Amino acid sequence: MVRDRTTDGVRLAELLSSEIHGRESGPLGRLTVTDAADDVDPSEAGAFAYALDCDGTRLAAVHAHPDRIHVEFERGVERAADAGREAELRVRPKTVDPPRTLLFVEDGAEVKRATDALAAVVEVVSEDGNR
Repeated sequence: MVRDRTTDGVRLAELLSSEIHGRESGPLGRLTVTDAADDVDPSEAGAFAYALDCDGTRLAAVHAHPDRIHVEFERGVERAADAGREAELRVRPKTVDPPRTLLFVEDGAEVKRATDALAAVVEVVSEDGNR
């Protein structure tokens, strides 16, 4: 049996957004999807799709590529890298000042693992303040 894989960047961004919207409690219940682009045109560099705020402060931004998304963490960057690796997702640092972490979601099956990584980051950011 052949399984269909969701690898369209816009669809992956929608799936992640739906996972976040569907949570009213726990760490993900503290996230809000903000600044959503009305019509995302995926690009190789990653087109901005929406931001993720935690308690009113920007945590990360989601960018759509033709075949994946990446979540660019602005806070909790070290925990994002660790949580992404623990979830067996591709991660890489972004060497800017201040540093950021990119977490890649390349398949619909990886969306749940990405939400687990997001939850881990929310917990650390909540404990440590604005780190």
